[in-house]
Amino acid sequence: MEEVSFPTIVGQSEKIRQLCRMIGAVAKSTATVLIHGESGTGKEVVANAIHAHSLRAHGPLVKVNCAVLNETLLESELFGHVKGAFTGAIRDRLGRFRQAEGGTIFLDEIGCLPLAGQAKLLRVLQEHEFEPVGASTTIKVNVRVLAATNMNLKKAVEEGRFREDLYYRLNVFALALPRLRERKEDIPLLVQHFLARFSREMNKPAHTVTPETLALLMAHDWPGNVRELENALEHAVIVEKSAVLQPESLPANFVSQGLAKGREELRAMLGLRERLNQLEKQILLETLARANWIKKQAAEMLRIDARNLPYLLRKHRLNESYHAE
Repeated sequence: MEEVSFPTIVGQSEKIRQLCRMIGAVAKSTATVLIHGESGTGKEVVANAIHAHSLRAHGPLVKVNCAVLNETLLESELFGHVKGAFTGAIRDRLGRFRQAEGGTIFLDEIGCLPLAGQAKLLRVLQEHEFEPVGASTTIKVNVRVLAATNMNLKKAVEEGRFREDLYYRLNVFALALPRLRERKEDIPLLVQHFLARFSREMNKPAHTVTPETLALLMAHDWPGNVRELENALEHAVIVEKSAVLQPESLPANFVSQGLAKGREELRAMLGLRERLNQLEKQILLETLARANWIKKQAAEMLRIDARNLPYLLRKHRLNESYHAE
């Protein structure tokens, strides 16, 4: 299968590369796609990528959270209603399927859809038509359906909570999203991605992390997946005043859990990265000493841009006190 990459899907692990190949294969088709994955794995990001690279990219992408649709709201929300259809229907309303005409509708948390709504959705998938609430006219629609769930729909079918015929209509092309703990080699890239975004959004200098901080991030099991990592880094960027994120910058409960693994384990995880940072710090100290702490001269000796030296000094917490010693 051809190698494909998507700018919004961050990672170089084999699991992510395989996922991108699958997205590339299905995006240009008209097939209904069922996206499986734990909460926080990026199901909406995948839906966005499928739509953006589909033949319907020029059309709308309408998103619906099925978890908030009870039986009273469901039919009107998805299929619309006509004026006077029920108390409070003071005007006609287009439903989400009409809004998505010519484009894509993304039904998130599809497993939470009530059984009554499942029957109506099945008709749309089979016949591409429906009647708005209170209307006698049948509406034809041209909409591609993407659905997502963190539930085991096959088990829900066995328990009678999800229609078997709808399950097979939705499961034309299945995409299974990996958990973050299954692709930890992608964490450094995700860290870089989120830090660049938060620095930009908060108008702060570009951030990086210490080896100890990265070790904590690598050691964590991430039950909340990528969303949990994103939240932890946003917290760190908010509280950290410097451009280098220390372990203490992370949420307090996160740090205490990480440190419980023990310093020996963390040191073992640092490996090459820690040794390279220690070597970088030693080279900086030796060069600064030879340059008598004249920073412009030290930068020339190191053959780096003088504007980058302050960042390196902050990274290794080097200041004039070293010169005094």
